[in-house]
Parts: sequence; C-alpha cells; structure tokens
Amino acid sequence: MARTKPRTKPARDEAARSGEDAPNPVWFKPVMFGFMILGLIWIIVFYVSQGVAPVPALGSWNILVGFGIAFVGFLMTTRWR
Repeated sequence: MARTKPRTKPARDEAARSGEDAPNPVWFKPVMFGFMILGLIWIIVFYVSQGVAPVPALGSWNILVGFGIAFVGFLMTTRWR
C-alpha cells in the first residue's frame, strides 16, 4: 500500500485572516459609543442653551459639529466585529 498524505483544509492567506477576521480591540466599542453620545450631547446642549453653548462663535454650525462627531461613531460601526 502506498502512503498518502492526510487531507487538510486549504490554508487561508495570513494577511486576510489577521486583517478581516481579527476582533476589535477592547477600546473600540466604548470609543464608538462615546462619539455617538458626545455628538448627541453637543446638539442637546446647543438647543437647551439657546445658542450660548458649547461654542458660541460657531452659532448654528454647532449642529453640524454635533452631527459630525456622531457620524464618526456611526462610521465606526461598519468596522465593528
């Protein structure tokens, strides 16, 4: 009888495995939710203070800043594993 090699599963590319399937670092989820909450708080503070805070010089642009901060958090959700 001839010896045959045992069948093995094809090896995946190491670079793809480490980059695509790797879990997120521990800090990723708190930072993601932190951005979303910070953006929401920024907008709420702007409305409640009637434009006096958080940055009076920006005026109505504070809304865009708040949405921008929250949007960073939402973009991070696309990388969450």
